[in-house]
Amino acid sequence: MITTDIDPTQQEIMDALKVLHAFNPSAEIVRRTTFLTDQLIEHDKHSLVLGISGGVDSLVAGYLCRHAAEQAKGHGRQADFIALRLPYGQQADEEAAQRALKLIEPHRVLTIDIKPAADAMLQQLRDAGQTFENAAHEDFILGNIKARQRMIAHYSVAGATSGLVVGTDHAAEALMGFFTKFGDGAADVAPLYGLNKHQVRQLALAFGAPEDMAYKVPTADLESLSPGRPDEEALGVTYEQIDDFLSGKSIDAHARDVIIKRYLATSHKRDMPHDPYRLSHSTL
Repeated sequence: MITTDIDPTQQEIMDALKVLHAFNPSAEIVRRTTFLTDQLIEHDKHSLVLGISGGVDSLVAGYLCRHAAEQAKGHGRQADFIALRLPYGQQADEEAAQRALKLIEPHRVLTIDIKPAADAMLQQLRDAGQTFENAAHEDFILGNIKARQRMIAHYSVAGATSGLVVGTDHAAEALMGFFTKFGDGAADVAPLYGLNKHQVRQLALAFGAPEDMAYKVPTADLESLSPGRPDEEALGVTYEQIDDFLSGKSIDAHARDVIIKRYLATSHKRDMPHDPYRLSHSTL
């Protein structure tokens, strides 16, 4: 069964995520670079801090950061693009991360191994008496600890350099809630917001990135038991289906159901903490 029209639910989601419909790569590069430059100047900050994973999202964000920092320098501001490598021990796709660093040319690169801190936290939980359902459940919890430990590093560097933490969240990940709350979902600025995955890849190509980097299989790489697990396997739908949904196109009814259920189930990730005086006005 294939849906034929954009129903109110789909339209509301698209509006909430500020999906970008008219897309011109060159214009978006200018707009998003200017956004980052303006944020540096407006908040009197001196660095943009971004973790580089080797995936296309951080690659594109890195290009934007480098351009924005140079633009800010042109306005007489002190501005550096600081790239962080935050492996958990040895990263499986370290080669891709190093290629990305060469392409985006950050002013500084800091490498911080999060494994000692992440493992120590998990051990402290065990020592305190916290138990887990099984090995997979424990591995999932450790994955979230990894993501939050990386964000601790981000904000520590940003604090030490009077900087802004740059996030890589975009409409496709926001739709599926495919990020760790207060982990990779935390940031001061989100220059990719409103873009679908295809559009992020188009920006990578517009910057001159090789096709194999632009179309590298996305993976969160948080699970120790299944390292390198593709995002699409974890999500249960493809990025093509997600992008089509965000574009208002007809998609398979099962995929549409999976997407909407994920969106509703992860709504808390996209909101500030709820309080007793806050009412939800969503019609979903």
